[in-house]
Amino acid sequence: MANHIVLFEPVMPANTGNIARTTAGTNATLHLIEPLGFDISDKAVKRAGLDYWEHVDLVVHPSLPSFLETLQESDRLYLVSKFANQDYTAPDYADQTGDQYFLFGKETTGLPEVFMRQNPEKAIRIPQNDTHIRSLNLSNTVAIVLFEALRQQQFAGLETTHTYEQDKLK
Repeated sequence: MANHIVLFEPVMPANTGNIARTTAGTNATLHLIEPLGFDISDKAVKRAGLDYWEHVDLVVHPSLPSFLETLQESDRLYLVSKFANQDYTAPDYADQTGDQYFLFGKETTGLPEVFMRQNPEKAIRIPQNDTHIRSLNLSNTVAIVLFEALRQQQFAGLETTHTYEQDKLK
């Protein structure tokens, strides 16, 4: 089982760079669905990802349908959106069958409405005050959802403690 973060047509390079750094630090794969609002070699993306960009497991898809074709029957797809009735903590992310994919919408418009209406059972949301803000920041949202999945998975494959002495050995 592996965790995958999927960004649908991202437009803000800083968000994508921050998300790239998060995926590199958590052994998650980052999927980008084109068209992108920037060049992935852009300095802003690399700056936000710092020197971790080379450690990002990156897959680029030309469209949403082409991404969906890569999913296996055992994989689980979650649509992260404010247009959902299920809290992001409700699913069992520790289930060992198949990979899990967390699909996040474009910063400006989210996921396509038709697609969301066709898949309401896959939609999850982070509770928020919708009367004050339109949405939470994308890179923050990715981190919240991904770390809930990792928490349920007992942070498998991640270092859960670290000492000053370990840094001195580097």
